[in-house]
Amino acid sequence: MQRVCFLLKVKPDRLEEYRRRHAEVWPEMKAALSEAGWHNYSIFCRDDGLLVGYVETEDFAAAQQAMAATEVNARWQAEMAPFFEGLDGRPDEGMVPLTEVFHLD
Repeated sequence: MQRVCFLLKVKPDRLEEYRRRHAEVWPEMKAALSEAGWHNYSIFCRDDGLLVGYVETEDFAAAQQAMAATEVNARWQAEMAPFFEGLDGRPDEGMVPLTEVFHLD
């Protein structure tokens, strides 16, 4: 299983709404993520907007491609894009994995 961690930056003035929207993620979006191989997916966010995402998957690139092929992901990404700083595209395209330097098995 591949463990992937990534960082993004939510605009501080949009953080409250971003948190609210993620408390109500669409059921069809959750189902699509699961079907695409996203497991143990979590998002953490600091009060200044720093977002840390974590997911476990067999193949991150394949999981991203599977989601990119869904209509629900296109709608979700279009709605979420205005919440982020420093992105030239969709938020899911800005997920650049960090290099893992330690893992306690």
